[in-house]
Amino acid sequence: MAENTSTEYILHHLTHNRLHTEGAMANFHLDTFWIALVLGFIFVGIFGLVARKATDGVPGKLQNFVELIVEMVDTHIKDTFHGKSKVIGPLALTIFCWVFLMNAMDFFPVDLFPWLGGLVGINHLRVVPTADVNQTFAMSISVLLYIIGFSIKAKGLGGWIKELFTAPFHAEGTVGKICLLIPNFLFQLIELIAKPISLALRLFGNMYAGELLFILIALLPWWINWVLGTPWAIFHVLVVTLQAYVFMVLTIVYLSMAVEDH
Repeated sequence: MAENTSTEYILHHLTHNRLHTEGAMANFHLDTFWIALVLGFIFVGIFGLVARKATDGVPGKLQNFVELIVEMVDTHIKDTFHGKSKVIGPLALTIFCWVFLMNAMDFFPVDLFPWLGGLVGINHLRVVPTADVNQTFAMSISVLLYIIGFSIKAKGLGGWIKELFTAPFHAEGTVGKICLLIPNFLFQLIELIAKPISLALRLFGNMYAGELLFILIALLPWWINWVLGTPWAIFHVLVVTLQAYVFMVLTIVYLSMAVEDH
């Protein structure tokens, strides 16, 4: 009976609040959508507030913290991105902060939000958007669109299409170029598809594993829960930050590669 109860507990915490239980919209997760949206507004609100109240004098702690993040992102862009774009800075900053906030929802007790949701009639509620593969793929596909857009802007539509069939393999003669058209296109296609897949699955896998481990720890007696949960939560601070950082850095690298000639 205890095993069944534990199984039901885990399944309950891993079940999304869905728009529909069947059909094409069954995979639209309301909890992922709304929590990610609210966290996005929190990010915009905090940074907007700091920007409006920024001072040249002695800055407050919040302004110092925000400036530290902006400086960190700006440093990585200068070191990695070799093109010129007014979009790359805000994009990288948004990615890092938004992904970090979504990851950080894992720090809340696993029973807190499901319990609060139950009070208002919400039977299932998962609060870590990045532990939902739909969310991570949505972000990675957006990055893919940016990659294509940056490449077209830097090389022109004709140049981008030409590169699809002339790189990474090159040939001097006409016959050789014709023979390499299909292999080049296939390799370019594989490269384009691999980038969003790697971005999405890396983030999803790490956050899903972290969420699951917190749920399993919550099943243990309270004293073991504290003994195991506290060190894991401290270590998870690194995981949460690192995954947001990696997603941002890889996005910058991919966009830098998009504007470079092969």
